[in-house]
Amino acid sequence: MPLTDVTVRTAKPGPKPIKLSDERGLFLLVQPSGGKLWRLKYRIDGKEKKLALGRYPDVGLKEARERSGEARKLLAAGVDPSEKKRLDRLDATLRAATIFKAVADEYIEKCEREGRADVTIGKARWLLSLLEPALGSRPVSEISPPELLAALKKVEARGHLETARRMRSFASRVFRYAVATARASADPAVPLRGALLAPKVVHHAAILEPAGVGALLRAIDGYEGQPMTQLALRLAPHVFVRPGELRKAEWEDIDFEASVWTMAASKMKMRQQPHRVPLSRQAVELLRSAQAITGRHRYVFASLYPGTRPMSGNTINAALRRLGYAGDEMTGHGFRTTASTLLNESGRWNPDAIERALSHKDPNGVRAAYHRGQHWAERVEMAQWWSDYLTSLVSDKPNSLATSWAQRSSESA
Repeated sequence: MPLTDVTVRTAKPGPKPIKLSDERGLFLLVQPSGGKLWRLKYRIDGKEKKLALGRYPDVGLKEARERSGEARKLLAAGVDPSEKKRLDRLDATLRAATIFKAVADEYIEKCEREGRADVTIGKARWLLSLLEPALGSRPVSEISPPELLAALKKVEARGHLETARRMRSFASRVFRYAVATARASADPAVPLRGALLAPKVVHHAAILEPAGVGALLRAIDGYEGQPMTQLALRLAPHVFVRPGELRKAEWEDIDFEASVWTMAASKMKMRQQPHRVPLSRQAVELLRSAQAITGRHRYVFASLYPGTRPMSGNTINAALRRLGYAGDEMTGHGFRTTASTLLNESGRWNPDAIERALSHKDPNGVRAAYHRGQHWAERVEMAQWWSDYLTSLVSDKPNSLATSWAQRSSESA
């Protein structure tokens, strides 16, 4: 006798599973735990099999009969419904693994396992969040250049030219990863090179005149904010590393005996090789002062609370604004520009030594492959000379750069 809605609803569990038959192989299995499961019993190739059709009450009697009917249609066509269900589930799993978001997440996880910096991973996830609304659920192999361009153009239209450019670059890396893992045959981002508006190059504001540098250093000496912020401001011009590298400096990387700060490749922007920074006497003195405050922490410039993280990325720039220097006058990154400009203008140092000190990558790939010298001895001398020069600017002494130029001219005459 066929089941009714009342019979299904009021069926009570027992100590053993109870089978309530409906019609044409459909039955309700009532478990001792109280669960009610729809099953279809059928035969194919001489073998009896069972097909799961869902759980009551998520699947009612009417829907269970409809699903049973669809399964019997497959049987009439010689198709095993259980096998088809398994293949459909496998296909859905494969499709889910080949949509753009899934491939991008997998690529980002790979980058994490390779030890990429947290900031790099964070930027990748942010770029993915921008691409996800348009491309996230699309099969990665089906995305075309026009489709990708449309997503990028929406961002470009809002005036975010640099963001659109970075989105294209990130998408290209994801597509190349998809090609490498046999889930796509081409990178649709490649034909889009040149399709987006080029963002205007924004140079980091910096003070380049010796007198202005001296005034800035004196202003920093008079800074009345947090002591660690002042120490970071005072150290920055002496070591001229990137702001992120400065605020994330760790005590384990500082060798006071050798007067060297060594940054692992994983902490560098280009992440290609470790970078060593020779420390002048002035830089060591400033680090000793910092050690008295944060020496028990991991980071040299640890945040005040709870002290387990580095200071905020905006701390140095905010301190410069507090000192009266606008964003178009001086930035934390500007200390690198200041050092690069004045060291090169001195005519005293090999430009390659200056570039190595700045941890810049040689744009000439062939030259970079053969020119791997670090100019270490010269950089050690240059670091002390530069700190001595900054000290002279603070005391407002005569321009020692001009003196060095005059000496070089007389020596070569």
